[in-house]
Amino acid sequence: MELQVDLDDLQNEKENLNSFLQLHLKVPVSQVENKVTVDSEKVSVQELEHVVTKFVYHRDLNGTHWVSVEGATVKINRFNVIEKKEKNEKEPPHQTAAQSWGL
Repeated sequence: MELQVDLDDLQNEKENLNSFLQLHLKVPVSQVENKVTVDSEKVSVQELEHVVTKFVYHRDLNGTHWVSVEGATVKINRFNVIEKKEKNEKEPPHQTAAQSWGL
């Protein structure tokens, strides 16, 4: 059985991840479609998750991506972005200073 790393929207990082895994795990790594596979006989899912998390931090992707495990697949997920209101779109105060002081 092989372990897989699902890159989701980080396809441009596939070569970098491939090199990073080979360097840190010292096992053969191959690419299949949009996933990177590792021989599970020599590496556990927890070890692979740890190294992939290191990769995310080293590439400065931890502000936009997080790592999870789903069965034999380590997945790099993108955070859901919640749109923030612009500062100039603040609601006006309910009372003016004069009204609150009873003037």
